[in-house]
Amino acid sequence: MSTSTIIIIVVLVVVIAALIGLTWWGNKQQKKAESAQQQIEAAAQPMTMLVIDKKKVKLTESGLPKIVIDSTPKLYRRSKIPVVKAKIGPRIMTLTADEKVFDMIPVKQEVKAMVSGIYILSVKSLRGPALTPPPKVGFFQKIKNKFTGK
Repeated sequence: MSTSTIIIIVVLVVVIAALIGLTWWGNKQQKKAESAQQQIEAAAQPMTMLVIDKKKVKLTESGLPKIVIDSTPKLYRRSKIPVVKAKIGPRIMTLTADEKVFDMIPVKQEVKAMVSGIYILSVKSLRGPALTPPPKVGFFQKIKNKFTGK
Protein backbone atom coordinates (compact mmCIF):
# COMPACT_ATOMS: atom_id res chain seq x y z
CA MET A 1 0.00 0.00 0.00
CA SER A 2 1.16 3.46 -0.77
CA THR A 3 1.43 6.21 1.83
CA SER A 4 -1.48 8.16 0.34
CA THR A 5 -3.92 5.27 0.84
CA ILE A 6 -2.72 4.82 4.44
CA ILE A 7 -3.26 8.53 5.10
CA ILE A 8 -6.76 8.37 3.58
CA ILE A 9 -7.65 5.33 5.71
CA VAL A 10 -6.38 7.01 8.90
CA VAL A 11 -8.31 10.21 8.14
CA LEU A 12 -11.49 8.19 7.45
CA VAL A 13 -11.12 6.30 10.74
CA VAL A 14 -10.65 9.57 12.66
CA VAL A 15 -13.66 11.17 10.95
CA ILE A 16 -15.86 8.13 11.65
CA ALA A 17 -14.73 8.05 15.30
CA ALA A 18 -15.51 11.78 15.62
CA LEU A 19 -19.00 11.29 14.14
CA ILE A 20 -19.73 8.40 16.50
CA GLY A 21 -18.51 10.48 19.47
CA LEU A 22 -20.62 13.49 18.45
CA THR A 23 -23.70 11.31 17.99
CA TRP A 24 -23.28 9.79 21.45
CA TRP A 25 -22.69 13.22 23.05
CA GLY A 26 -25.67 14.73 21.18
CA ASN A 27 -28.01 11.95 22.35
CA LYS A 28 -26.82 12.45 25.94
CA GLN A 29 -27.43 16.21 25.75
CA GLN A 30 -30.86 15.68 24.19
CA LYS A 31 -31.90 13.37 27.05
CA LYS A 32 -30.73 16.00 29.58
CA ALA A 33 -32.75 18.70 27.81
CA GLU A 34 -35.87 16.52 27.71
CA SER A 35 -35.66 15.74 31.42
CA ALA A 36 -35.15 19.43 32.25
CA GLN A 37 -38.16 20.37 30.10
CA GLN A 38 -40.29 17.78 31.90
CA GLN A 39 -39.27 19.21 35.28
CA ILE A 40 -40.10 22.76 34.11
CA GLU A 41 -43.53 21.67 32.85
CA ALA A 42 -44.23 19.75 36.08
CA ALA A 43 -43.59 22.88 38.17
CA ALA A 44 -45.64 25.18 35.91
CA GLN A 45 -48.66 26.96 37.34
CA PRO A 46 -51.20 29.32 35.77
CA MET A 47 -51.02 33.03 36.63
CA THR A 48 -52.94 36.09 35.55
CA MET A 49 -50.64 39.02 34.89
CA LEU A 50 -50.67 42.52 33.50
CA VAL A 51 -47.71 42.88 31.15
CA ILE A 52 -46.03 46.25 31.71
CA ASP A 53 -43.03 45.99 29.40
CA LYS A 54 -41.10 43.47 27.35
CA LYS A 55 -37.68 43.70 25.73
CA LYS A 56 -34.53 41.76 24.93
CA VAL A 57 -31.62 42.78 27.15
CA LYS A 58 -28.33 41.33 28.33
CA LEU A 59 -28.66 38.99 31.28
CA THR A 60 -26.54 41.25 33.51
CA GLU A 61 -28.81 44.25 32.76
CA SER A 62 -32.10 42.35 33.03
CA GLY A 63 -32.91 43.04 36.67
CA LEU A 64 -33.18 39.34 37.50
CA PRO A 65 -32.11 38.16 40.97
CA LYS A 66 -28.34 37.91 41.56
CA ILE A 67 -28.55 34.17 42.21
CA VAL A 68 -29.99 33.61 38.72
CA ILE A 69 -27.18 35.60 37.09
CA ASP A 70 -24.52 33.81 39.16
CA SER A 71 -25.86 30.36 38.29
CA THR A 72 -25.79 31.12 34.55
CA PRO A 73 -22.62 30.05 32.69
CA LYS A 74 -20.31 32.97 31.89
CA LEU A 75 -20.65 32.30 28.16
CA TYR A 76 -24.37 33.18 28.26
CA ARG A 77 -24.19 36.25 30.52
CA ARG A 78 -23.51 38.59 27.61
CA SER A 79 -26.22 37.15 25.37
CA LYS A 80 -29.58 38.91 25.12
CA ILE A 81 -32.60 37.23 26.70
CA PRO A 82 -36.32 38.03 26.43
CA VAL A 83 -37.39 39.79 29.63
CA VAL A 84 -40.99 40.61 30.61
CA LYS A 85 -41.91 43.02 33.38
CA ALA A 86 -45.35 42.13 34.69
CA LYS A 87 -47.65 42.91 37.59
CA ILE A 88 -48.77 39.67 39.22
CA GLY A 89 -51.23 40.47 41.96
CA PRO A 90 -49.82 43.39 43.98
CA ARG A 91 -46.18 42.69 43.01
CA ILE A 92 -44.21 43.79 39.95
CA MET A 93 -41.91 40.98 38.82
CA THR A 94 -39.24 40.51 36.18
CA LEU A 95 -39.68 37.27 34.27
CA THR A 96 -37.97 35.57 31.35
CA ALA A 97 -39.94 34.13 28.45
CA ASP A 98 -39.53 31.35 25.96
CA GLU A 99 -38.36 32.68 22.57
CA LYS A 100 -41.52 31.40 20.83
CA VAL A 101 -43.83 32.90 23.46
CA PHE A 102 -42.05 36.28 23.67
CA ASP A 103 -43.36 37.52 20.30
CA MET A 104 -46.96 36.68 21.25
CA ILE A 105 -46.96 38.55 24.58
CA PRO A 106 -48.99 41.78 24.28
CA VAL A 107 -47.79 44.87 26.15
CA LYS A 108 -50.16 46.68 28.54
CA GLN A 109 -52.72 43.85 28.48
CA GLU A 110 -53.80 41.18 30.91
CA VAL A 111 -52.88 37.63 29.96
CA LYS A 112 -53.13 34.20 31.51
CA ALA A 113 -49.69 32.55 31.46
CA MET A 114 -48.21 29.24 32.51
CA VAL A 115 -45.19 30.17 34.64
CA SER A 116 -42.51 27.92 36.10
CA GLY A 117 -40.44 29.93 38.58
CA ILE A 118 -39.46 33.03 36.60
CA TYR A 119 -39.89 31.38 33.18
CA ILE A 120 -43.01 31.99 31.06
CA LEU A 121 -43.90 28.82 29.13
CA SER A 122 -47.14 29.78 27.37
CA VAL A 123 -49.54 32.70 27.10
CA LYS A 124 -53.29 32.96 26.47
CA SER A 125 -55.36 36.09 26.02
CA LEU A 126 -57.61 36.89 28.97
CA ARG A 127 -59.81 39.31 27.06
CA GLY A 128 -60.13 39.93 23.37
CA PRO A 129 -58.94 37.85 20.40
CA ALA A 130 -56.58 34.90 20.69
CA LEU A 131 -52.88 35.67 20.60
CA THR A 132 -51.04 34.80 17.41
CA PRO A 133 -47.36 35.27 16.63
CA PRO A 134 -46.58 38.05 14.16
CA PRO A 135 -45.78 36.85 10.64
CA LYS A 136 -42.13 36.27 9.88
CA VAL A 137 -40.49 38.89 7.72
CA GLY A 138 -38.06 37.50 5.17
CA PHE A 139 -34.62 38.88 4.38
CA PHE A 140 -35.65 40.62 1.16
CA GLN A 141 -38.79 42.04 2.80
CA LYS A 142 -36.64 43.55 5.59
CA ILE A 143 -34.43 45.26 3.00
CA LYS A 144 -37.48 46.47 1.07
CA ASN A 145 -39.03 47.88 4.28
CA LYS A 146 -35.76 49.61 5.16
CA PHE A 147 -35.69 51.47 1.83
CA THR A 148 -39.42 52.30 1.76
CA GLY A 149 -39.33 53.60 5.36
CA LYS A 150 -41.87 51.20 6.90
